[in-house]
Amino acid sequence: MKVIDLTHTISEDMPVYPGTETPKLTVPCTVEKNGFRETLLQMFSHTGTHMDAPAHLIENGKTLERFEASQFVGSALVIDCTGLSEGERIDISLVRAYGELAEKADFLLFRTDWDGKWGTAAYFEAFPCITEEVADFIVSSGKKGVGLDMISLDPVGADLPNHRKILSQNTIVIIENLCNLGRVGSGLFTLVAAPLKFENADGAPIRAIAIID
Repeated sequence: MKVIDLTHTISEDMPVYPGTETPKLTVPCTVEKNGFRETLLQMFSHTGTHMDAPAHLIENGKTLERFEASQFVGSALVIDCTGLSEGERIDISLVRAYGELAEKADFLLFRTDWDGKWGTAAYFEAFPCITEEVADFIVSSGKKGVGLDMISLDPVGADLPNHRKILSQNTIVIIENLCNLGRVGSGLFTLVAAPLKFENADGAPIRAIAIID
């Protein structure tokens, strides 16, 4: 069994969505002073590698803690989009190229290798976004979730039409800011993407891992 971490590390100098404050990790208790170390974490719910709940954009939408834990585990498939140029769209032909695998997978993860721009201004600019047809496929094929190695399914500053279409189903989650998708391969694998469980969670950081038998 091979386990691959698909998660960026949370740090005070990490990239965040424009307009969001960066995390704060302070250490009020230390082994020297208190006999134990404890860290105070202060961050927005959509920080780092994280999951969007329907409640993120949909009035009365489902929050993450209301989903069964099984929502966050399932078969996944990486869709290779690395041949796209900056600003080009991820269209349905890239998904259809995987045939039945794309239909069977619980999660579709779009690999652009944009995570290589993590920590630079370019990370927020001209990344490939899915088309409406791809969003329709995610909905019609009954996916548990969709993920990507970029900041968003929609351009920064847009009205988030792809988010709204997918989250309005109240059954699908969105995973953003994944990394290392190039290490997974082209077949089905098991994805574990468990969010922090807190009340009224419109989103939450996750530890996403790929398990390959």
